[in-house]
Order: sequence, then C-alpha cells, then structure tokens
Amino acid sequence: MATAAATSASEAEAEPKAGPTAEGEEDEVKAARTRRKVLSRAVAAATYKAMGPGWDQQEEGVSESDGDEEYAMASSAESSPGEYEWEYDEEEEKNQLEIERLEEQLSINVYDYNCHVDLIRLLRLEGELTKVRMARQKMSEIFPLTEELWLEWLHDEISMALDGLDREHVYDLFEKAVKDYICPNIWLEYGQYSVGGIGQKGGLEKVRSVFERALSSVGLHMTKGLAIWEAYREFESAIVEAARLEKVHSLFRRQLAIPLFDMEATFAEYEEWSEDPIPESVIQNYNKALQQLEKYKPYEEALLQAEAPRLAEYQAYIDFEMKIGDPARVQLIFERALVENCLVPDLWIRYSQYLDRQLKVKDLVLSVHNRAVRNCPWTVALWSRYLLAMERHGVDHQVISATFEKALSAGFIQATDYVEIWQAYLDYLRRRVDFKQDSSKELEELRSAFARALEYLKQEVEERFNESGDPSCMIMQNWARIEARLCNNMQKARELWDSIMTKGNAKYANMWLEYYNLERAHGDTQHCRKALHRAVQCTSDYPEHVCEVLLTMERTEGTLEDWDIAVQKTETRLARVNEQRIKVAEKEAALAQQEEEKAEQRKRARAEKKALKKKKKTRGADKRKAEEDDEKEWGDDEEEQPSKRRKVEDSTPSAGEAQDREPEAGLLGKSVPVDVDPPSKQKERAAALKRDVPKVPHDSSKDSITVFVSNLPYSMSEPDVQLRPLFEACGEVAEIRPIFSNRGDFRGYCYVEFKEEKSALQALELDRKNVEGRPMFVSPCVDKSKNPDFKVFRYSTALEKHKLFVSGLPFSCTKEELEEICKAHGTVKDIRLVTNRAGKPKGLAYVEYESESQASQAVLKMDGMTVKENVIKVAISNPPQRKVPEKPEARRAPGGALVPRQIYGARGKGRTQLSLLPRALQRPGAPAAQAENGPAPRPAVTTSAATEAPKMSNADFAKLLLRK
Repeated sequence: MATAAATSASEAEAEPKAGPTAEGEEDEVKAARTRRKVLSRAVAAATYKAMGPGWDQQEEGVSESDGDEEYAMASSAESSPGEYEWEYDEEEEKNQLEIERLEEQLSINVYDYNCHVDLIRLLRLEGELTKVRMARQKMSEIFPLTEELWLEWLHDEISMALDGLDREHVYDLFEKAVKDYICPNIWLEYGQYSVGGIGQKGGLEKVRSVFERALSSVGLHMTKGLAIWEAYREFESAIVEAARLEKVHSLFRRQLAIPLFDMEATFAEYEEWSEDPIPESVIQNYNKALQQLEKYKPYEEALLQAEAPRLAEYQAYIDFEMKIGDPARVQLIFERALVENCLVPDLWIRYSQYLDRQLKVKDLVLSVHNRAVRNCPWTVALWSRYLLAMERHGVDHQVISATFEKALSAGFIQATDYVEIWQAYLDYLRRRVDFKQDSSKELEELRSAFARALEYLKQEVEERFNESGDPSCMIMQNWARIEARLCNNMQKARELWDSIMTKGNAKYANMWLEYYNLERAHGDTQHCRKALHRAVQCTSDYPEHVCEVLLTMERTEGTLEDWDIAVQKTETRLARVNEQRIKVAEKEAALAQQEEEKAEQRKRARAEKKALKKKKKTRGADKRKAEEDDEKEWGDDEEEQPSKRRKVEDSTPSAGEAQDREPEAGLLGKSVPVDVDPPSKQKERAAALKRDVPKVPHDSSKDSITVFVSNLPYSMSEPDVQLRPLFEACGEVAEIRPIFSNRGDFRGYCYVEFKEEKSALQALELDRKNVEGRPMFVSPCVDKSKNPDFKVFRYSTALEKHKLFVSGLPFSCTKEELEEICKAHGTVKDIRLVTNRAGKPKGLAYVEYESESQASQAVLKMDGMTVKENVIKVAISNPPQRKVPEKPEARRAPGGALVPRQIYGARGKGRTQLSLLPRALQRPGAPAAQAENGPAPRPAVTTSAATEAPKMSNADFAKLLLRK
C-alpha cells in the first residue's frame, strides 16, 4: 500500500497544477488523460483510508473524500441552478406556473417526452431536488433516457451522496443507466465512481467487476473503447499486489488482440512498460488485429465523416458485421446504431430478430425487446414480437398479461394495429389451453379474452378511429374455428358466424364459403344446405359461384327434391342478378351518352364563340380601313404611305424618313398622323417580330445540362432577361429559350441550358421559388416519349407516420402561424403549405415532426382545433396512390352499340371536365413534327384499337375467387 501512496504522491508533486486543470477539463470534455489522473487520485484516497491518519495529507495533497469531491466539483455547475441570482420574483412565479402546467399536461398524457424533459429542467433550475428525483424516476419508467440525461442525473445524485446507503443508491442508478443504451462515457463514469469506494468492504472486487463488465459491453468499440482499457490499466497499476504485474500484462495482451484505433501507441506503451520481451504470440495477435482494423476503417471513417443519425452508414456496417458473424461485434454495432437511431422501429425489429434467431439468450433477448417497445411504443410489430419472445422464454403468465395491457395503452396510430396486438395475445392464450379437457381455467380465460377483444374494438377503437379495424371480423372467425375444431362446440360457432354476417359481410361470397367449409368439416349436411341457400339469396359479388357450389353439393348428396329446389332458387337468383346488371349497364350507358352530348354541346358553343369573335374582328378591320381611306383623301396625296408591316431589317428609319413622319397641319387645324399605328397594329408588329425569330429545335443530347421551367407569369415581357440573373446564381447559363404562341404571347414556360451539369442540378433547388407572385416549377429536362415512367412529383405518396396532413385551414394562415401551433406538441422539422399554380393557398398543409410519437400526439391534440374560426382536421399523412390513367376502353351497351368509357385523371373525376392541356397541343390530325425547344410530341393514341374484355364463365369466376 505504501508503494501506491508513493506513486500517487509523486504524480501530485510532478504536476502541482493538475488538480484545478483536471477539474476544468472534466467539466468540458472527458479527456482520457484527465480521467487517468482522477482515477489515480481516487485510488490514492482509498489507499489512505486503509493506511490511516499517519499519512500526511497536507504534503501529499490527497484528502479522504478526494474521489467523491472530484465528482462533486465536476457536477457542481450542472447540479445548481447557476451562479446568477433572480432579480425579480416574477420569473420564479412564472417558472412555478409553467411547472404546474407541465405536471397537469403529464397527468393527461404521460407519454409526452418533451414535457418530461422540460419539467425536469425547470425543477432542477428551481432547486427542487426531491421533485427532480421523482420526475426523473417517472420518466425513466416510461422512456429510456439519453446519455446526457443520465449523466446529469448521476452527477446530481453523486453530489448529494453522503454515506454508504447513498453510494448504493448511486450504484443502482448506474445499473439502470447502462441498461438503456450502450454508452462508453457512462461506463467510464461508473468505473471512476466505483474506484472512490475502494476503501469499503468488497470495494476492490466491485471496481474490477465494473471494469470487466465495461470491457464486455464496450471494449470492442473501435473509437471509444480505448478509454475503458486505459482506465482499467491505470487502476490496476495503482494497486499493490503480488499479482499486479501479471494483471497489467493480461490487460495489455487482451487489448492488443482487439482491433482498436491508436493500437500502435498502445503497443509502444507496452514495449516501454514491460521489462521482458513481448511474447511472439502477443505480436501475432497484434498483427492480426491490425489487419482486421484495416477492414473496419472504411466503415468507421464513413461514420466519422457523416452527420447524425448516420442510419445508412450504420446499416452498411451492420451488413458487414453480419457477414463476418461475430455475435459480440454484431451486437455492439447494433447498439451503437440504436444510440443515434432509437426511434427507428425497423432497426429494433432487425436487432431483435437477430437475437431471437442467433443468440437466444433469455436475459439479453428480453432486455432488447423491452427497450424496443419503450423507445417506439407506437409500433405494434415490436409489441407482438415482445409477447412472442416472452412466451418463447417461459416468462410468467402475469408478466405477459401486464405487458399486453401496456401495449393497449401505448397509443397506436391505426385501428388495425389494435386488431394485430389482440390477435397476438389471443394466439398466446390459445396455446396455453389443454383442449383435451372439457373445461379448464385457461379455456375460460381464452373465451373471456375473445369477448373482451370484441367489446374493446367496438367501443374504444371504433370511437377513436370511426372504424373497428376488423371489417372482415377475423377475431370472431378465429373464435368460431376454435369452438368448432378444438372445443367441438358447433352451436357457439354458428352463433358467432351469424354475428359475422349481420355486420355487413352477408353480401360476400367468400364469407359464406368459409362458413360452408366449417360446417362441412365439423357440422352436418343440413346446416351446409341451409348456409348455401342463404348465401344464394344474399351474395351480390359472385352469386354464380355460390350457386355452382350449391348445385355441386346437391348433385353429390341431395335428393331429387333437394335438386329441384336448388335449381329453382339458383335460376331465380341469377335471373334477378342479370336484370340488375342490365339496369346498371343501361344507366352507365345513359350517363356516358349524356357526358358525350354535353361535350358536343361545349364543342359547338366554343366554335360559335370563336366564329362570332372572328366576325367582330373582321368588322373592326373594315372600319379601320375606311377611316384610313378618309385620312388619305384629306392628307397629302403625293406622300408615300409606309407599309402596314415592315420587315425586321427595315424597321430602323432613316433621318429623312423621320422628318417626313412629322405630323403636318391639315384642314380644320388637326395634325394628320402619317406613321403612328393604332395599338392593335403595334401588337401585330411585335408578334411579327417574335415570329420572325428563328426557332431552334431542342437537342435531346443536352438534357443533362438543361432544366424545364414552367408556371411562369404570362405577363413577363422579356422572360430570358428577367430569369437570367436568377439562374446565373447556379452557374454559367448558355441559353434561355422561352416559348411563345403563334400570336407572340409568352406561354409561361421555357428551357434553361447551362454550361455544366452540376449547375443544372443546383438549379433544381429553385423549384417552387416565388416569381412575380407565382411558384416557379423547375424540373429535369426529360423526353417522356423515351421515359414514360418519369415522374416529377417529388413528395412521397406513401404512409408517413411522422408527417401530418392538415385540412380546413383559413387561407390567411401563414407558415409561421401554423408552426407556432404545431411546435407545442413536438419538434417541427418542416411545414409545407399547399398552393395552386397561381401561388394561392388551398387551406391544406403538411407538417413533418421529428418522430412518429410526436406526430401521434399532435393528431390527438390538434384534430378538431379551431384556427381563426375554422375547424381544422388533422390526420397522419397517407395520400392516395397517384394512379396512371388507363387507356380508353370500349363497352357494349345492351342495345349493341359501343359506348366509350369515360376516362378520368389520376385524381378521379374533378369538378369540371376541362382539359388543362393547351389547345395548341390538342391537334390529333396534325402530322408529327420536330418540336421547338423541347422533345418531340408523342403520337395520339386512338380508341379504335380498344378491345372488349373476354366474357367469363361461372367456372372462371370460381377459379378467380377460390384459387388454391
């Protein structure tokens, strides 16, 4: 022990300023060298406790409670509200009101993560130590805490620890902390704190146990594992025992056999420390570890270069580790990925699936499943897997039931999620029942659970989602099968199927055939016949197939009387069905005819309007011509009048012509304009000038350096001049080609060609930028005739559980106002207000939250909220699929005439049937020609080639419905 004291004392004398420096560095960063000094001091303090008061504390600079004081000093800045004092009591009162509000909100919704964090922060600021401890305890029971929250909690508790009981309490907190996530910093703090208790009974064994567990947990961490190894070696070096040297040798050899960053420095340190030559086996293991390090470096460097949460980089790393197959390393990389991606359910599912199939260690598997549902409680797949894992490892029934009750209160996003968790629990209860016994406690529990599930879906789920989530009554079907097949209780099964049919399923043939097959297997012929007779009368989707099944059964087992009854019922039913189908077809044909007549009327109206407009234009031209003739009679007859339309090269007049164009005094004292054209002529002249500009065909080989710009204001007089500064910010612009109509009007779109491809890619970021009050659309230049599947729509059309769809917003609502409303329920990443092509709001918005749990809570709180006297609707974003319009088909009406089927767009039938395609492009009779400034147009598809779908027989319907 004296040697240890001398070692610590020499370190203190060699570095007299290390005390305050270490304190400051520990408060800022957990540097390895500072930690080693703290560990050495803690070891020296523990040694002093064993040596007694004979050791001069003043000379050596070591106190009895030095180990704990290091923590107290390191956490003093964090455990107190701050050095500044409140100058106004109003701020304290404000904090108290906020604390009361947060406590009330948590009493309503205990799963509000941000509310927990804010409450802990305010309580800690106010110095409410007891309340802070209770608030942290409640939060840790619901959510796993992050590394920062745990370290803050641990520092506060360490600063308040006074005796051995408090130290045991801190140990318990460390044990909870290391179970939430694998955090090297927490393990390092744990080892450092345990060194401070080395003077207690069993203290040395406790320290070694903590460090060994830390090495098992994070010793393989390539970037942060080195600190654990060094801290453990420093501790062992400070302990005076006979086997000290061998213990340090063992740690060096174990560390050098593992691929870690900065291995070369560790090897050099071992060579310097060891008095004997390093064994050949150690050198071989070291070289092997270096080779492995080279394989891992690309993945580690990718993680260092990427920004959090680095999910893609971790996924690649996980794939690499799983190919190698080392369970310890696979587990470590999963844990590292989950520290930054703890809210990604798919990552938890993949991790738990690996543990279930490969390791199969009970404590490890159940711990991971428990952490998964605590991180992502809204994901029903994690709860289902947790129940299966608990059953697989023989967990007590009461524990599984309690876990299921927690799942019901987790707040799933969809009604079908509740059906899935109920099915998983009912499957578990069914496997517990011994059906060889007529009655048992487990069977009664299963039946009561089925009844409770139906009641829960009817009341709780249907009230929340306006649907039960089980339209096909799958739970009730499973119950009926169990009663029929395993309990031999066909009476109960028939009652259940009657309930199923009364819930709107009687019109489906497959439901009746399921019931028929159940009766066929476990009932009798009489009930089979009765079920099929009811099916013939009720089925509306595939009545032919049900009729065929009935006739087949009667042909095989029935009497002549049964056969006659079946034939009569099936013929009557099919005749009625055919009549109904004919009526529906006639109605559809009439509607199609009406639509066609309306389209023809609109076409005639447009033609008449166009003719009338042309007639008025002719009259105006004749009137202007007559006025010009009158002016010629009164003016100078010898003066040559300029032509109405000049060529481009003659548009600049000479000096003499300019003098001749001066107005001369005519009769009645009026000036006679010689060459001043009216506005209509000036517009025609401008159009003529634009038509005379040579039209350049678009070169498709330059698509990679060209972008297509649309939805521009038609009022832009010089689009190329006005747009050039905007696009030159992305790179050098080679050419801007605006598109004009035949009359010289700008058509609202153009092509922008760059010198480099990267400039075109950067220009795509200008999409939706406001230009003169309209959102400008910027998209890649792609020839859709060669790439028909290319889509410009950049937003997701799939279910996004972290994004909300808000409707019913007032048109005056701004993005900032909506963000102010939404951020009260979580961290808002992005808000997009939906506008029309003119930039006017449509009262819709998409709000993206940081996590699915925040989005789920926002739906519950914001749905039905009043915003500026408008009641808004909020739901999880799940837009309809953007369907590709089908090709026109032809249908045959009852009279035999072919009636074209009405074709609607990708979003269904709109409020109008007006085409948004410019009329200039709707010329099916025009020959295909080279497009100007764009790709060549695709040939029009005619409807004459549409073929009628082949008719299907009853056998075809049967194969289509029940394909086995």
